[in-house]
Amino acid sequence: MSNNYFKFKHFTIEQSDCAMKVGTDGCLLGGWFDSSDSKRILDIGCGTGLIAIMAAQRCNAEITGIEIDTKAAQQARYNADNSPWGRQIEIICGDLTEYTTEERFDTIVSNPPYFVNSLKCDDTSRTLARHSDSLDCRTFFCKCAGLLSNNGHISIVIPCDIMDEWKKAAAEQGLYPTRVTLVKTTPKKAPKRVLIEFRPSPQKQAGENTLILENSPGEYSDDARDILSQFYLKL
Repeated sequence: MSNNYFKFKHFTIEQSDCAMKVGTDGCLLGGWFDSSDSKRILDIGCGTGLIAIMAAQRCNAEITGIEIDTKAAQQARYNADNSPWGRQIEIICGDLTEYTTEERFDTIVSNPPYFVNSLKCDDTSRTLARHSDSLDCRTFFCKCAGLLSNNGHISIVIPCDIMDEWKKAAAEQGLYPTRVTLVKTTPKKAPKRVLIEFRPSPQKQAGENTLILENSPGEYSDDARDILSQFYLKL
């Protein structure tokens, strides 16, 4: 692995022009979200194109990635074209808030910006990728509600400490959690991330389960292997 690229079993992600590099959050979300029965998938803030390409490996859906940063969008297009599934994937350079289409998506997936209060850096691209100024949770779900098919679902990965805020914003649009997976790096550590699926149907609060990444340093848990083994070289 290099900082300029990340090699998976069946594709390579070039990331020299992307502010946010390949990370565990995106890899987990790309392997965790429900891709079954999806004919059209939208990846919001697709960055390197990682999740879009992982989705294409997992299913036969038509996949659209939207990315606000020009260089990242160009690199996502390059990565998609150089994967085995380039024909399945469309990359759009644009702002989600301005995106319109007559089509509706069965699945919307996103590793969204969420660093609301952290210090902003001088790199404009990295700031766009990391901060929610450009896409806060209410704007995100408002836009998603208009793009989602009647029986569709939205899957995201966010820090645990903002989960309630995002659930509230989703509920305002009639979207409710149906799967919630807390992510712990090791058994003794508190969860820092959470994977959440939302669907447009009122129902009881989804029960939470916990995913432990590593039983010990370098030893992935069985649950983590189930999600990542089809992608990671060494699993």
